[in-house]
Amino acid sequence: MDMTANDCQKLMEMLASDSESVHFLWNCKEGIVKSIGGSYIPDGVEDPLDYMRTNGYVDEKSLSVFDVFASQIEQGIISGTKRGNLASDISLRLEQGGEFHRCHVYALFMRGSDNRITDIHFNIRPLSHKEEFDSNVLSEFTSDRAPKHFGDRIAAMMAANADREIAFIQFDVERFKIVNETYGVEVGDEILKFFSESLSVICNDNQPFCRLTADVFMIVTAYDSDDELMDFIRKIESCLTGYKGYEYRLIFGVAIAEDRTVHTRRHGDNASIARQSIKGNALNNIGFYNGRMKSELQKKHTLEDYMYKALLNNEFVMYLQPKYSISSGRILGAEALARWIHPEKGMISPAEFIPLFEQNGFIIKLDQYIWESACKKIRSWIDSGIKPVPISVNVSREYLKSFDVVGKLKSLVQKYDIPVSMLELEITETIDSEGVQNVVRDMKQAGFTMLMDDFGSGYSSLNMLKTTQFDVLKIDRSFLSEFMESTRGRKIISHTISMSQDIGLDIIAEGVETYEQAQFLKDCGCDSAQGFYYSKPVPVEAFDSIFAK
Repeated sequence: MDMTANDCQKLMEMLASDSESVHFLWNCKEGIVKSIGGSYIPDGVEDPLDYMRTNGYVDEKSLSVFDVFASQIEQGIISGTKRGNLASDISLRLEQGGEFHRCHVYALFMRGSDNRITDIHFNIRPLSHKEEFDSNVLSEFTSDRAPKHFGDRIAAMMAANADREIAFIQFDVERFKIVNETYGVEVGDEILKFFSESLSVICNDNQPFCRLTADVFMIVTAYDSDDELMDFIRKIESCLTGYKGYEYRLIFGVAIAEDRTVHTRRHGDNASIARQSIKGNALNNIGFYNGRMKSELQKKHTLEDYMYKALLNNEFVMYLQPKYSISSGRILGAEALARWIHPEKGMISPAEFIPLFEQNGFIIKLDQYIWESACKKIRSWIDSGIKPVPISVNVSREYLKSFDVVGKLKSLVQKYDIPVSMLELEITETIDSEGVQNVVRDMKQAGFTMLMDDFGSGYSSLNMLKTTQFDVLKIDRSFLSEFMESTRGRKIISHTISMSQDIGLDIIAEGVETYEQAQFLKDCGCDSAQGFYYSKPVPVEAFDSIFAK
């Protein structure tokens, strides 16, 4: 409840004799602190929270949660809040130079007509051993280990907010495994503990939350407008991101409880579907549930359940797309591409399974299968007395740092006894080029020809040319089609080709679909191309027929 100034004065007189707790009143508008029954915070201090922080009252282990606590109060002072209080358990000193104790910090707000906090009564008291034990037990019961307890809390909250919208919000850390690998498991656990403690500050009594499993958390909240909901999500993101300077990204899934007759667990499942649907999206980290998402997720799960069996059944096959000389029409090489031919569904689009395999790690298996297929094909040409052309294979950058790519490729070249120049390697351009460049250097030292795939589709193409170790740039189809639409764009393409060749890089254009594009590239000095104008990706047998002409 809110308190008047008169109520607060009576409370101060009553609590003056409380020797077990620390009490002080902060007049936020005037920046004045008045201690009650002691001198924990000297009278006249303008900001007691800043004073506690800078004078060593806060345990370093609790600083991050204390800062979240302070930021919520600061926001209420500046912008207003509907909350009447704020509480958190924080490790503090109860006297200067004393030992740290786990303390319950309770702030009771007085607000003006604009809902801005004007005065705060602080009560800080050490937790008893029983309270610490109970707190640990409660944290166990606010998880999926006690779903009924959490479900009852949600049901009660929804019943109390029958006239308001209800949102189920799930969030996790994108690729949390990488956080653990980069900073250590101890840091990962520390981050998750920080999340739990901070949510106890951010969420009010009407916003039940829990840690579901691993790094997945869920919050259920009532709201009155879309803006209010988005502000709440962004507040969570702002408070929980950047713990101690560690780099990680939060992914949110939101399900609106439109049908309240549905079990709360179903709404949580829908929030999970929305959360999973947004992973891998570099531009957006908030997904909202709809029926289409559920269908797509089920489709993905079906593919994942079957992918290993498909590999054993040889359902993945290598297709080859020819690379042509624009001037002579001669085939210069080919790119190996994976296709999935399902015995019942027929051809499954690469757009359906490649992003999924990159996300779940199966792309390592698929890439290796295609690498070996390419080596086998080159060997068969040699054995048949046919002069081979280079086949380029894709190397997914998702596993460059965790898998000995160079060793595997070298062993395949040795196994099939083929010239290393016949197996070319394509890696997609990336902003995070440091790790890629190290692998590219090792591949070049092993004798492989390196192609930078999708050049022009990223954010730092021209900057990368200064230090790149690639041998060939593959101009991305979107770069070609979009820039050819204007005179200025054509000049950019022309100068990019000229500049690249001046520094010793070969050029090949992919996605060439028209005669006009082919002639324009030829006039710019680029004589290598691939695309539907020449040939779509075809089965190996069809490529051999084209190659023989």
